[in-house]
Amino acid sequence: MRIQVLGPVRAWLGDVPVELTSAGRRAVLGLLAIAGGQPLGQAELIDALWGDRPPPSAPNIIQTHVKHLRRLLEPGRASRSHSALLPRVGDGYALRVSPDNLDLLRFRRLLAEAATAQQGGDPQGAAGLYAEALERWQGAPLMDVPLLAGHPKVVALAEERHAALGRYGELMITLGAVAEALPILEEAAAAQPLDEAGQARLIRAYAVAGRRAKAFATFHDTRRRLADELGVDPGHALSAAHEAVLRDPGEPPAVPAATPKPPAPVRPTPAQLPADVPGFTGRDEELAALDRLVTENDEQLTAVVIAAVSGMAGVGKTALVVRWAHRARSRFPDGQLYVNLRGYDTEQPMTAEDALAGFLRALGMSGPDIPSARDERAAAYRSLLDGRRVLIVLDNAASADQLRPLLPGTPACAVVITSRDTLPGLVARHGARRLVVPLLPRDEALILITRLIGDRVRDDAPAADDLIGRCARLPLALRVAAELAIGRPEATLRGLVTELADEDRRLKLLNAGGDPQTGVRAVFSWSYRQLSPAAARAFRLLGLTPGPDVAGHAAAALLDTGVTEAAELLEVLARAHLVQHTGADRFTLHDLLRAYAVNLCEEIGDGSAALDRLFDATLFTATEAMDTLYPAEQHRRARVTRPRTPVPPVGDVGGAQAWLDRERANLVAMVGHAATHGRPAHAVHLTLILLRYLESGGHYPEAVVMHEHAVRAAQLSDDAAAEARLLTNVAVMDVQQGHYEQADALLRRAVELARGCGDHAAEARALGNLGHVDQWQGRYDEAAERLQEALALCRLTGDQAAEARAVGNLGQVYRRQGRDEQAAAYLSESVRICRRIGDPVGEGYAQVSLGDVAARQRDTRRAVRCHREALAIFRRTNERAGTALALDGLGTVTHDVVFLREALEIFQQLGERAGETRVSNSLGEVLTTTGQPERGREEHLRALTLATETGDRYEEGRAHAGLARVAEMLGDPETADRHRTLAWSRYAEIGAPEAEEIRSIIDRRQASGTPHR
Repeated sequence: MRIQVLGPVRAWLGDVPVELTSAGRRAVLGLLAIAGGQPLGQAELIDALWGDRPPPSAPNIIQTHVKHLRRLLEPGRASRSHSALLPRVGDGYALRVSPDNLDLLRFRRLLAEAATAQQGGDPQGAAGLYAEALERWQGAPLMDVPLLAGHPKVVALAEERHAALGRYGELMITLGAVAEALPILEEAAAAQPLDEAGQARLIRAYAVAGRRAKAFATFHDTRRRLADELGVDPGHALSAAHEAVLRDPGEPPAVPAATPKPPAPVRPTPAQLPADVPGFTGRDEELAALDRLVTENDEQLTAVVIAAVSGMAGVGKTALVVRWAHRARSRFPDGQLYVNLRGYDTEQPMTAEDALAGFLRALGMSGPDIPSARDERAAAYRSLLDGRRVLIVLDNAASADQLRPLLPGTPACAVVITSRDTLPGLVARHGARRLVVPLLPRDEALILITRLIGDRVRDDAPAADDLIGRCARLPLALRVAAELAIGRPEATLRGLVTELADEDRRLKLLNAGGDPQTGVRAVFSWSYRQLSPAAARAFRLLGLTPGPDVAGHAAAALLDTGVTEAAELLEVLARAHLVQHTGADRFTLHDLLRAYAVNLCEEIGDGSAALDRLFDATLFTATEAMDTLYPAEQHRRARVTRPRTPVPPVGDVGGAQAWLDRERANLVAMVGHAATHGRPAHAVHLTLILLRYLESGGHYPEAVVMHEHAVRAAQLSDDAAAEARLLTNVAVMDVQQGHYEQADALLRRAVELARGCGDHAAEARALGNLGHVDQWQGRYDEAAERLQEALALCRLTGDQAAEARAVGNLGQVYRRQGRDEQAAAYLSESVRICRRIGDPVGEGYAQVSLGDVAARQRDTRRAVRCHREALAIFRRTNERAGTALALDGLGTVTHDVVFLREALEIFQQLGERAGETRVSNSLGEVLTTTGQPERGREEHLRALTLATETGDRYEEGRAHAGLARVAEMLGDPETADRHRTLAWSRYAEIGAPEAEEIRSIIDRRQASGTPHR
């Protein structure tokens, strides 16, 4: 008699398998087997099987299971006689078997023998014993008893195997015999992607096998994963393995020429510097000082050089650094990063988290891949900069704390900071070199105003000198004053200086404290008083805008004018140097001028109505843009009154998408401002409206910030319905990133809130998404139940768009269960509803699933037609996730790797891990089918890693099935058997029809006499 628990629970009497059809009996036998001969009490068995909710009859149930097990495993034992195999011990039972008859005990004995052989100087013998021990494993322990998957002893068994794998791998690397060990090391690394020791072992194995490129790729993938998920850098073992590969001069073998491997993704070269300042004058000493810092960095690549450029407001710090950065661009071939941290913005200074999100995007990371925590973002940022020569300009910083997360770890980079503060903490802790920018020397100031004003400066040198003094030798003030002089060519320079002196005296009387900036404000005030009433009002109100800049239509709403009039006023202010161009039709204010404008607004009190107009117009335009992009969902969006001022052209898809992209930073800022300044409805509605745009574009960091503000606003205003919808939105984004447990908790709370306030539409959407979570995790019966409940609510509320999605999602669940006819019926109904209500995006998703059904039914022509129709819809509507799904379907059916590569790239850009897992498996299958099993294995291993991380049991099973097929083609039946068993386990666990197909293969092999290990 033999018993197996290292895989499915099985037993044999001789060579005849024992029918253990009851899951309960398998569970009891498995628990007793892994106890290693020690008795298990009744309480321990009950706790393992039922937890804290056992039925009253639990002791009787266990007794019945043991009775049946004795009958099956000891058929010759007389009734009521003592059981030698399953004796009763106390109030419990024990399993008494010899080590040769229980695979677990045999595994442990072989490990002990291997360790003895290794200590005795017989590494070859030890390797053979380790290999024999690992062959005992036919899958996860007790794999067909999912009830016990999380039991501590079962988890400990899996760790035993993992440790044995590690010892075996180390020994095989030492012996130089990695070819046999690589498949099992790859599998172990894929199963535990955050295990640094396992990844380091795989890197070393690749190096020994001559696959250095694969070793490097594994290191960089692991480092990225550690940074993204744990916010840590590689430890000693992983770093040492990487360094060993770096020291190895060997070359990787050539890639087979059959189908060249696609090139590695090209890392973008950011070029974020603002435009150079026209008419820049002087500062030769400061420019030379910055040059010297970079020269030192060239010569001493030991630490990051940080230049902290400080000076008073308006002294020209930004202009100096931007001028120098443009001159130094060639020294930084990997790009330049720039951010205005708005450190002295009283409303919304930029957080380090937001700055990091922008930098990570510029360095090539897609929005959904950007971690949520600041430390994790900083770690990912340092990783992406590792080994690259990039200039980082951190403008307008307030403190060292704001800056520290933005400092790179590689000495090849240089950081230049501007701040009004001298940043002593940065100097002390990080070795920043200080460069204080003084007031502009008088001779350079004179050159500047001569260049700007012209002959009048030369004609009246004393007046010019007085003007320089009145402007405190600050370049910002000098430019504003010079523009006034240019605008009044009939006035003498002396007359202008006299006016400025009068203004200076007025402000000093108002400011008894003797603020040193009074002279600068005098220049601003003097310039402001020269404006027409309309331009002066425009300047005041522009200071209130919460975002980084403002465009023509937004300015028109703020000012309550036409677009042309608003544009003319903006140009007047730009000529007066009171606002700055940031691009075509876009303007911003220097923070000193913004603060001055806000003060004026507070004095006059004309800001509240202007902000109402701006927020209302923005909300209307956002609604119109989303109606254009997603017309079938416009009934879900609250109707907003059209503003009396013009709105941007967002009536076509291109215009709507472009406006949203241009205004994204302003929209985020508006939501934050609205939530904290008494406009909760604006914060909530703007966030709800924009979800699909943020989701489809992969703008997850912005979406998270907006939803955090909006949820707080909904809670403060006791709007439970809005809170339910917002929580559902956050859950949708969690699902796309593979965070199923977080999504499940949020959706349950959303359902509770929606039911509490009687919002059937919000409840239906939350339930539908709960069904989606169940589907991804293989809980198909629960998914169908929730979706049916959601469908009933959709029909109750008459929401046909939601009904179409619920019907389509039910079709997908039935497709996963192998109920093809039922799936096709539901999906076809979804297509009909979508066509009736004009929802092309919904129709496209249903067509993709219909294509999948047709492919499984071997109707290739119909499958291709469905996927092509879906692809055309998605390309027309700019639905990128749908485009990737259709490409995956087409590539799988036609065996076209080009389609699949494009699909994979889109999903990676969007950060949709579920989609990336699906396409990786599709690539593995197509590459294997077309005679490239080695490359197919790489794709399946990637899919296995992703599926394991996200808990996608279906794709995990699919990856194991693909790896089994690869192993068969490569002549490795033992590895094929192991993966086939794992595939069957995953599929059987979720009730997928593929389980029967795999089971039949396993049974055929056993019937033919081929051992299935």
